[in-house]
Parts: sequence; C-alpha cells; structure tokens
Amino acid sequence: MPNEQSNGLLKDFTKWLHEDGKAVKTIESYVNDVEKFQQFLTTTEETGPLTRYGVVQYRQWMDNQLAISTINKKINSLKVFNDFLIEAKHLEHQVVFPRKDQVKVAHGSEKKVKVLDEHQVNQLLAYVENGKKVSKRNKAITYVLLYCGLRVSELCSLTVDDMDFLSRVVTVRGKGGKYREVGLRQDVIDVVKEYMKEERVQNPHHESKYLFLSQRSPKMHREAVGYWMRKVGEELGFHLHPHKLRHTLFTKLVKSGSGVDLSLIRDIAGHSLLQTTAQFYFHHSREEKQNALDSL
Repeated sequence: MPNEQSNGLLKDFTKWLHEDGKAVKTIESYVNDVEKFQQFLTTTEETGPLTRYGVVQYRQWMDNQLAISTINKKINSLKVFNDFLIEAKHLEHQVVFPRKDQVKVAHGSEKKVKVLDEHQVNQLLAYVENGKKVSKRNKAITYVLLYCGLRVSELCSLTVDDMDFLSRVVTVRGKGGKYREVGLRQDVIDVVKEYMKEERVQNPHHESKYLFLSQRSPKMHREAVGYWMRKVGEELGFHLHPHKLRHTLFTKLVKSGSGVDLSLIRDIAGHSLLQTTAQFYFHHSREEKQNALDSL
C-alpha cells in the first residue's frame, strides 16, 4: 500500500479514536501497533491496509519475536483498526479474530514475563557506573526504571517537580491520566541529583519542566531510551529493554520472601486491576510446583 494512502488512513484512524473518547496514551498505542504492522507488510506482497493473509503472516512472524502479552496486545490493536476500516467503508468484513489469533494461555499456567537474573542486574549496574561510556542521565534512567518500576512513557513524562527528595517519593503520571506516588531509594535519589547538578544544568534545554532531556529535545523520547537499552544489552550479551527492568523489580518483590502484599505491588506498578498484577508476577515455575508436590 502506498505510503501516502497509509498515512492518510492512520490520520483518519487517529481522529476516529479521538472521537470515540479514547485516552491519548491508548490512541498512541493503537496507532503505533498499526504502524508496525504496516511496516511488516512492506516485506510481503500484501497491498491492502488489512487482509486476513497479512494478519496470519504477521502472527507467525510475531511468534518468534515477541512475548505472548505483546502479541495479544497487537492483535487487539489490529481488531480496533479493523472496526475502523469497516465503519469507514474501506473493508466490508472482519479479518482479525482475537479468539483465533491471540495466543491462548491456559488457566494456572505461568505467564512468561522475562526478567533479569541477579548476575545480569549486577552486570548492568556495573556497566552504568562507567562514566566514560555512560552519561549521568542514562545512569539515572537505569536506576529509576529498575528501582521505581516505571513504564518508559511514565519515565519520559517525569518533571523536575515530580521528584520530592525530602519526602523520598516521585509522583508518576500513569495510564488513563491516573497519578500515583512511588517511593525513592536513597541510591536512586543520589544518581538523579548527580545528573541534575552535573549534567542537566549544562543541557541547552535545561529550563524545560521535564526531568530527562536530550541534546535535541526538551523531553526524552521513549524510542531513544529503548534504543540505548538495546545497545547496552548487545554489549552485555543479553536482551535488554525498559519494560524488562520494570518486570525485574516486581518479580523480585514477589520472590523476596518478605511477604509483600499483592495490593501494594499493584499500587506501585500502577495496575488498575489486582488480577493484572497476579497474572504477571504471582506465578510459580514448573520446578516450584513440582517441589511443592514432592514435599507432600
């Protein structure tokens, strides 16, 4: 499908979502997923904006590339796009079927959340201590993601005023415009202060309200954070992305043995439903299940 036609459809899709009352972050997520799908289509012979065969090919490609939750999210986005195309008379029928296309997870089975092990966490922290390779900003970003459990979009939206060092909390703007407070460890406070005092003040956009800046923009972009993390992962020899640090924190909290309440983890993570937190972090490995049975 020609780029001009594709861009026109995405603009109309965005407008349609706005008129339907969807939240800004939700719209960004839907549009981004559709853009990724259209980029994939350029590697195939499909010419339409959305075809059944294109969806099947995309699902097969995702099976070897993405986590189950990500695959299911993208299928859901394509279903919404399908609804738009039908309403706008670009398609006559459904070609996306979530019950068929999404990955089915058996009740009680382990949710495949990928996290860093203790050795990898130590490798990452040692890496960001190298001032010759890593800026103070990127070191601070690593600590905030790893020890506050923020989503990358939440990290990029942090303002200077959100950081309350005296009370040791950060105010986070979460999904759906909801706010929450997350506690700050002393080491997180130290690295953020170091960045602000020694590096941020010299940035050409230092008067911006946002905490994390780039040389070109008064607000750090999520793509830049993801790109840097991928590069670090390549150097360290393991797959790394911002959300993996979030998963690592909450998985460690669950397995710490300190009896952390599920509702507390939900509040820190910014989940609306307790069920979401449980599905992601309160699972047991096959080995743990077998050990429990063997102990009877």
